[in-house]
Amino acid sequence: MARTDRLMRLMDVLRRLPAPVTAARLAAETGVSPRQLYRDIATLRAGGALIDGEAGVGYRLVEDGALPPQTLSRLEVEALQLAVAGLARLGDPALAEAGRDALTRMIATLPEAQMQAAFHNVMRTFIPPVPPRALAVDLAMIRNACWDERSLHVTYRDLKDAETEREILPLGISYSDRTLMLLGWCLLRQDYRMFHVDRMTAARPGDHSFRPRRVPLLRAYIERLRANTYAASGEKIAIAGSAA
Repeated sequence: MARTDRLMRLMDVLRRLPAPVTAARLAAETGVSPRQLYRDIATLRAGGALIDGEAGVGYRLVEDGALPPQTLSRLEVEALQLAVAGLARLGDPALAEAGRDALTRMIATLPEAQMQAAFHNVMRTFIPPVPPRALAVDLAMIRNACWDERSLHVTYRDLKDAETEREILPLGISYSDRTLMLLGWCLLRQDYRMFHVDRMTAARPGDHSFRPRRVPLLRAYIERLRANTYAASGEKIAIAGSAA
């Protein structure tokens, strides 16, 4: 395969496959050796492609300058506006503000007619505001710990009002209208736990990095969910429920 065709195929694979994509998968999809793949990734980066990569995890196409200008239908714009407006109901003001900023920038890149239609949609769609959740901990700090893959020391009050202190590996935040949960690997219990964020009375950054364990831990958790779902023969069960 010609070099240009090979590089175009690699870009296409990075666009299509869910990120992160392992080097082995990329090599198999493009029909090259791992050593050649690393050289091709370096060539794309030198040409301006923003490709994020981490050993043992995989590659992610951060920005693709070859994509055509953004165009969205009226229904797509309205769906995005409703989704962003709904972020305010999740009790994370920083996330809601980030959503509004991102949508504003996206609308600004639309052709003139679509931009005007988007502003008209704002007048037609409305989600009633809700009071923000009262949290004793800094949600931005928790989010950064998830991103940076650093442990957290938390003081937690369980459903029986017993308070414990433990160090956890934060894997991800789960949002809903009623609850705000943190999925973590509890170093005390050596198991997964779902923590109610509003039951955390204190939290501070830990000293341990668990990079690159986050992806394998999440995959194992999903496999556990699937295994327990099959074992329950269709019955609804609680997996790693309230932290204990």
